Amino acid sequence: MGTSEPDAADWYSEDAATFGDRVIAAREALSMTQTELAKRLGVRLDTVKDWEDDLSEPRSNKLQTLAGVLNVSIMWLLNGHGDGLEGPADEAVIPGDVRSILGEIRAVRADMTRLANRLGVLEKRLRQALKEHG
Repeated sequence: MGTSEPDAADWYSEDAATFGDRVIAAREALSMTQTELAKRLGVRLDTVKDWEDDLSEPRSNKLQTLAGVLNVSIMWLLNGHGDGLEGPADEAVIPGDVRSILGEIRAVRADMTRLANRLGVLEKRLRQALKEHG
């Protein structure tokens, strides 16, 4: 019978992890704080937090710098393929039901982020319309 557990190569794949998850993992592998990473990149701490929380993504020039600072490839940061971190040792494998719940949480978080962004656009349009008509 097959297993649903990921191997090390799949641990940080698009299906198992988000961009933010990979940034956190690479930063923590270097024992670097969010504040240290922000300083090295020349960005605000809130910017790094937003990247790690999957609320935003860096522009291409910062993405290249981020990959260099974290010692991983740009492709690994974006989709988990390429030069990056190995998955955890076998004894740290997450059970399938827990992985499923984590996947649902990530999906809901992504949906909420998209909806929050959409709401922000609509609120901006409403403010503009009210200015024009009022």
